Amino acid sequence: MVKYSERRLDATFAALSDATRRGILARLAEGEASVSELAAPYRMSLPAVSKHLRVLEGARLIVRRKNGRVHRCRLAARPMRSASEWIAQYRRFWEGRFDALSAYLETTQKSENAK
Repeated sequence: MVKYSERRLDATFAALSDATRRGILARLAEGEASVSELAAPYRMSLPAVSKHLRVLEGARLIVRRKNGRVHRCRLAARPMRSASEWIAQYRRFWEGRFDALSAYLETTQKSENAK
């Protein structure tokens, strides 16, 4: 079993729970961008976008650097790998349950057809 830092996993899922932050991450998956570029698609102020960026930084999902007066951000996807691995454990569990249910239903249907 893979060990996860509970605090980091909580921060990752909290950051991913917001549509704006997921949109920002999707944009950063295409490459580095300035805060202004990240804010452009949203109807919110730069300070509001900066709050979202701070949440993403706190979850270590982005790295921000200052180049003169321009803040540039890039994706740091490693925490999402941990979240994906955590989710995969439960996916395997549920796939096993669905396979068992499917086998049960097939057996039940064969029994009904044999009557």
